[in-house]
Amino acid sequence: MTNSIDPMDLHQIKEALPHRDPFLMIDRIIGGKVDESITAQKDIKDDEFWIDGHFPRRPVMPGVLVIEAMAQAGGVLSYLSLIDVEPKPLFFLGGVNNARFRRALTPGDLLTIDVDVDRVRHGIWFYRCRASVDGELAVAADVTCGPGGHR
Repeated sequence: MTNSIDPMDLHQIKEALPHRDPFLMIDRIIGGKVDESITAQKDIKDDEFWIDGHFPRRPVMPGVLVIEAMAQAGGVLSYLSLIDVEPKPLFFLGGVNNARFRRALTPGDLLTIDVDVDRVRHGIWFYRCRASVDGELAVAADVTCGPGGHR
């Protein structure tokens, strides 16, 4: 297996993650390196489930959903890094630290999520995450994910 991660479409992401609509927060993987990093994207559409309530007349993607998108991208990275492990572990969000929200995310934005592995300790993955639009940082956070059973 090569160290680089090939682009993945929604169907391939669903093979790696248990999430489904409306809670699948990433649309595609555009690349990365196994055990090291991954880049995912989310098209923020004008029919997202949160549009009417956050906020009427000025929809803004909730920050917790951006964090969830980061964790899901990390989950795909962990899955691909452990591709030969059976049974497949199911990862859960374990923690969020140093979250900073710098820019509102609105329908029409293409959110690019970069996740780098900081370390893996006792099966727990520690990620450094950045979400940006057109190269402008929107959200940064340190995210922790750990196994919580098997798929």
